[in-house]
Formats: sequence, structure tokens, C-alpha cells
Amino acid sequence: MARSLKKGFWVHPSIIKRIEAMKQSGDKKVIRVRDRASQVIPDMIGFTFAVHNGRDFVSVYVTEDMIGHRLGEFAFTRTFRGHPF
Repeated sequence: MARSLKKGFWVHPSIIKRIEAMKQSGDKKVIRVRDRASQVIPDMIGFTFAVHNGRDFVSVYVTEDMIGHRLGEFAFTRTFRGHPF
């Protein structure tokens, strides 16, 4: 079930802290994230996140079209290797 719009976006507090600190310092480092359930908010646009997929960290550059989606949607957990035939 989707989260209610009146509640707003859900983002892990540590991610918000890191974004705010990077905006003040002016750095654009890659932010490593294990929380796949966090949603993309407008403050995240232009940052690169390394989202954990269970084995590796997948690099995800956040654009305007991604707002409202979850970070885990952009880091696939399964690798499709083709059909067996």
C-alpha cells in the first residue's frame, strides 16, 4: 500500500543530515545508502547515491523525474541472464 500524500515523503534522518551538510559545504560526494525504502525528495536532485542491492552498491544519479520514487527502485537486486533456451 502506498504512503498517504498528507504524510509526505519518508526519508531516513541520516540521509537528510548528509544532504544538508553537503549543501552547506558545497561538496558533491557519493552518498552510500543501505536504506532502499527512502523516497527521493526535491533536495536530493543533483546528488549521486550508492544504493545497496544486497551485494554491491549501485550508483544512482537523482534527476527531477525520480521525485516520489523509492531509492531501491533504481538498484535492481536480481540479474536477468536471459532465458535458458
